[in-house]
Amino acid sequence: MRARSRVVAESDGRGCTRLAVLRSESPLLLRRTGIGSGTGLTVHVVGGGAGPLRGDDLRLDIEVGPGAELEIRSVAAQLALPGRAHLPQSRLAIHATVAPGASLRWLPEPLIAAAGCDHLTVTRVEVADGGSLFWRDDLVCGRHGEDSGDVRTDTTIRYAGSTLYRHELSVGPNAPGWSGAAVLGGGRAIGTVIAAPASLLPPATSGPTDYAVMPLVGPGALATAVAADIRPIRAALDPLSLPTPAALRTG
Repeated sequence: MRARSRVVAESDGRGCTRLAVLRSESPLLLRRTGIGSGTGLTVHVVGGGAGPLRGDDLRLDIEVGPGAELEIRSVAAQLALPGRAHLPQSRLAIHATVAPGASLRWLPEPLIAAAGCDHLTVTRVEVADGGSLFWRDDLVCGRHGEDSGDVRTDTTIRYAGSTLYRHELSVGPNAPGWSGAAVLGGGRAIGTVIAAPASLLPPATSGPTDYAVMPLVGPGALATAVAADIRPIRAALDPLSLPTPAALRTG
């Protein structure tokens, strides 16, 4: 399956946000679902089919114009499934741009690597100077009681023309070091939050043992948690993901 979806948020010139473009194809269906933090809007990704499956080629483009505020969530977890073995790996490409004075909050449900899957997610985010970003990704290695499939995530976030965050993660039976503790130290779930500026990330309170909040080289911070399942990840990162309206406006 091949799908291309796009959302463009713009300021209406009166301090509110409007959607200039909301175009989607199954399984990446986009739906406006309400008012977000402050004067922004919320869009949910609604799964229009199973997967991603082997052979799927999906792309989501996000553009937030000057002064606009957009929050994107999903209604359910994304489940990477095996599909037919002769097909290439499934692929999801996410490309986002955030203009000066704009805000983007990306808060989807977790990606679950079902046994036998082979999936790649490539994320590229460009934030202009004066823009703000809150980007969260959670990954669960297999459904309850099953082994993890193969998933690789490749994420680059740039701020004001410089790389703020660059990270690759491979999990599953074909990932180097997966049979030992080299990848997640024996954990089966990982959550990550990247915030720019760092003021969007409140101080950490409590969480699992493998949990840290760290400054990035640039105007941002990183919070990451690793645990045996998604519940401690949520306990650690959900409080950080609550909106902080006063910090959303950097201009």
